Amino acid sequence: MAFLPVRSLLLIGVIASSSAFVPSVSLRGASPARSSLPAASRVARHGAVVATKMNTETKPEGFGASHTSFYTSAKAKDSYATLDEVLNQKMKDEGVRQVTREMLDAAVKITEALRVNLVTVADAQNSVFGDVQLGVDVIADNIMWDAAKASKVVKEAASEEEPVLVETNPNGRFTICWDPLDGSSIVDNNWAVGTMIGIWDKKTGMLGATGRDQVTSIVVLYGPRTTALVACDDGVYEFTCGAGNKWIASREKIQIKKDSKIFSPANLRCCQEDAGYDALVKHWMEKRYTLRYSGGLVPDVYQHFTKEMGVFANPTSPKSPAKLRVAFEIAPFSLLVEKAGGKTSDGVTGNSCLDIKIEAVDQRTPACLGSANEVDLFNKMVLGK
Repeated sequence: MAFLPVRSLLLIGVIASSSAFVPSVSLRGASPARSSLPAASRVARHGAVVATKMNTETKPEGFGASHTSFYTSAKAKDSYATLDEVLNQKMKDEGVRQVTREMLDAAVKITEALRVNLVTVADAQNSVFGDVQLGVDVIADNIMWDAAKASKVVKEAASEEEPVLVETNPNGRFTICWDPLDGSSIVDNNWAVGTMIGIWDKKTGMLGATGRDQVTSIVVLYGPRTTALVACDDGVYEFTCGAGNKWIASREKIQIKKDSKIFSPANLRCCQEDAGYDALVKHWMEKRYTLRYSGGLVPDVYQHFTKEMGVFANPTSPKSPAKLRVAFEIAPFSLLVEKAGGKTSDGVTGNSCLDIKIEAVDQRTPACLGSANEVDLFNKMVLGK
């Protein structure tokens, strides 16, 4: 029987165990960490990678998320337009430009507050609905109220936390309403949350008007980055809060495709009572759509603009009624969705959410928003329209 030298046995041991060896990651790049590995380990490690790649190519289902995920189509630019540059060109009304800037300034303050404040239950509970208010909810709401009261162009305002119209400046022009921090049930998880803002001119006001009467709407998403969707005269623009808390235009004239392979099914309890919704959810799964649902309205609908596709559905049933607020949530988002080529359904008649007449500050509605053909399918299968 032939014996191998100890050195050869050790080398074989290194090669055999190399797949379990994870090198340290250098923050300055991968090369230093790679070069510190023994030559045999590097060879064995790359051998395993090649085998994995070959296996992925030979099996249709593959590995990882690449077969079920959708990635951004945004391309890097040498330079980006500033917020002022875009608004000056794409919003002809100076008053609308001013209130937009003021609301985005408030969003910057909310961003900073979220970074430094812990998520705890607020000392004082002021929600008229009995909802649990968190400290960050109260802080965000106070920031929005401060902005409304300091504004020379805001006439009256209402908050989802306090759904009563309050006159802030009798000489102002706009009615604004907001959900200061949508996603209270997931913010403690450190998941993405957001602010939704609807803005109406005093010519129509908000009560008695519709979402179609909005002069603009804004949705801000607080995630790893703070980004905002703004309804401009010629479409939807996304702005990113960059260095020095300055906003730059990261996407221009966003378009939502008519078809989607992403679905966000809210109010799934409804499936127990509504055979149409149950069938629609099964359709999405059978057609191998990708599920992207966090339980936060802002991130779940915002992705329609970044992925350029999607469908969000929140139907209603006797035991599981929809709770989405028309003025604070659905009207602002619906204006953005339809300006980007998407479609909306009020979840009852199948008509556009923008045609819902706002008769109460805290009016509720079911809804479906997103890619046009997907909303049509919702209307057909759930509403029979």
